[in-house]
Amino acid sequence: MPSRRDRKSGEASVHPEPVSLLTPDRVLDLDPVYDVPTEGFNRFLYKSTFGLVNRGDSMSVRHRKAIDLSIGRNVGSGGPRFIAILTRKGGVGKTTVTTLLGMALARVREDRVIAIDANPDRGTLAERFVRGSQFTVRDVVNKAATISTFTDFSNFITRDKSRIDVLASDTDPLLSEAFDENDFNVVADMVSRYYSIALVDCGTGIVHSVMRATLQRADAVVVVSGGSFDESRLAAETLTWLDANGYSNLVRNAIVTINTATQGTNIVKLEEIEAHFRSRVRDVVRIPYDPLLAAGSVIDFDKLRPVTQEAARLLAALVVDGLQDN
Repeated sequence: MPSRRDRKSGEASVHPEPVSLLTPDRVLDLDPVYDVPTEGFNRFLYKSTFGLVNRGDSMSVRHRKAIDLSIGRNVGSGGPRFIAILTRKGGVGKTTVTTLLGMALARVREDRVIAIDANPDRGTLAERFVRGSQFTVRDVVNKAATISTFTDFSNFITRDKSRIDVLASDTDPLLSEAFDENDFNVVADMVSRYYSIALVDCGTGIVHSVMRATLQRADAVVVVSGGSFDESRLAAETLTWLDANGYSNLVRNAIVTINTATQGTNIVKLEEIEAHFRSRVRDVVRIPYDPLLAAGSVIDFDKLRPVTQEAARLLAALVVDGLQDN
């Protein structure tokens, strides 16, 4: 610090501070100004004191709004974004994850979101919703020439109360098995006319022609793993296969979901499984046990446990964030 003599002689500091650092935030001692709280106790307090006490939104409300903002972000023009949800093992919750992701997206976004059951081995996606249409992907393929508007197409889909549209697969195993890449491309081209985001619930046959067509269109992938050793190993091998077959960009941007409700999870070090996946993909989301999901039937998002809803919303936010980077 300069002495009194130095100051009197007019010697300046060796390191003068730029004027840009002299800001109102630095020199004015003001109380923080919050936006008007929109809900909860803080909203009640604000209204009951006629605005005299304004603590703003609580931390939990601010967090929820931030997630909503991420989920609702514009994903750009140029056609829909396709997200493939896949795994090499059945029974680990792939269709459940597709449902949760679709509902979480559609509840917040203002554009259209659809989930397509592209499983050629008798998919069950439609069974997670209150069925509003008995038509399937096969009907869309057979009647594609007659579909010229969204109103026409809407006859073939089920719309859930969360606002997600669902296109079912065939219940007849022979018909569903006949669903090939040409059929998928007809459906995908149709969907491209009317939707911003399309989720594809894939089968477990990673070399099936439908999988090839799906990956060629995919902007992002969600790889679903169970919580057991063999389930996580198969999910890891799925990433390895994608890497080895020209889809390294999808792997780097992938999200892995770990379904912690599968058998064997209680004796597995989930943090080690998660650490492995984090070294290979963009992020990892754990899906907790929920009795409504365990029932394997219709899913009502509003009736899920809050922690399950939060996991689904986090997954949706991460997926949209990845579409921004893509």
